[in-house]
Amino acid sequence: MAKKGNQKLKILYLMKMFMEQTDEDHSISISDMIHELERYDIPAERKSIYADIETLKTFGLDINVRKSRSTEYHLASREFELPELKLLVDAVQCSKFFTHKKSHELIKKIESLTSKKHAQSLQRQVYVANRAKSINENIYYNVDKLHMAIAENRKVSFKYFDYTVDKEKSYRKDGERYYISPYSLSWDDENYYLIAYYEKHDNFVHYRVDRMSDIHILDEVREALKDETQFNVAEYSKKTFNMFNGVDEVVRLEFDNDLVNQVLDRFGADINIEKVSDSSFCIRTMVKVSSTFFSWVAQYGSKIRIVSPENTRDEFVAFLKDIVRQYE
Repeated sequence: MAKKGNQKLKILYLMKMFMEQTDEDHSISISDMIHELERYDIPAERKSIYADIETLKTFGLDINVRKSRSTEYHLASREFELPELKLLVDAVQCSKFFTHKKSHELIKKIESLTSKKHAQSLQRQVYVANRAKSINENIYYNVDKLHMAIAENRKVSFKYFDYTVDKEKSYRKDGERYYISPYSLSWDDENYYLIAYYEKHDNFVHYRVDRMSDIHILDEVREALKDETQFNVAEYSKKTFNMFNGVDEVVRLEFDNDLVNQVLDRFGADINIEKVSDSSFCIRTMVKVSSTFFSWVAQYGSKIRIVSPENTRDEFVAFLKDIVRQYE
C-alpha cells in the first residue's frame, strides 16, 4: 500500500520530472507522470496532476502544453539556455587553471541545469582529458577565498612556490609568508592572477593563484590607494604582457596594416591609430618592458617595429642577439 506521507512529495517529484525529462524538444504526458510517480509509491489521479501543474506554473515554472495525438507538457524555458550552457562548458574545459578532476565536476553540475537529453549534447563537447591542466587541486578554493578577502576589504597572507623539474613545490623566500593587500583577480593568458597593491612603493604586483598555498584572510584592513593612485584591471592587464612585470614605458610601435586586428585585440578598440603610410600605422601606448613584451613583438617579425624610445629599441636588439648567439 502506498504511504500517505509520500503525497507531500508529489509536487516535488513532478517538478523534478519537468526539470530532468522535458525541454522544448521533449514532452511528457499525464499518463507518463502517473506511471513515474508510481515508482516513488505515490498514487495520483489526473485531476490532482492538473492542479499540481497549475501550482508549478504559479510558482514560476514555464510549463507549456503540446497537443498532437495526446496532450503533453514540457518546460519551455529555464534560467540558462542551451547555447549559454555550451559556452560555460567550453570555458571550463579550456581553462588551464582547473584540474582535470575539478573540470569534470563543474561540467557535471552544468549538465544538471538542463534536461538529461540536452545534457547529452553537452557531453559531446567535452574534450578535457588531453588538455593542459593545472596540477594544483586547491586553486578553485583559492579563488573563492581571495574573492572573499577583496569583498571584505582584508589583507591576506600566503606562501608562494615554483615547481621543480621533479614537479615538487619549491617555496620562495624559504617558505616565509607573503602579506599583501589584494585588489583584483585577473584571468590572463589562461591563468588566474591576484593583483595586489603595495603602498610603500605605490605600485601593483601580481601572483599566479595556482602557485599560492595556505592562504589566510587577515583581520587587518588592506592598504588604501593613495589619493592620486587609480586602478583599472583592464588597463593593467593590457600593458602587462602575459602578466610579466617590467619597467613602465611609453612606446611607439609601427605596424604593417594587416596587423590591425591583432593590435585591437591586444590594446583595445579605444587605442589611437595613426596612419604612417599606405601600408603601415603607428600607436603610442604604455607597456611593461620585459622579455615577454619583446617576445610578443618578435612573433610578428618584420611586420612590427619599435620606433621609440631608443633605449627600448636597443634592449630589443640585445634580446634578439642573445637568442641568435645560442645557434651560432
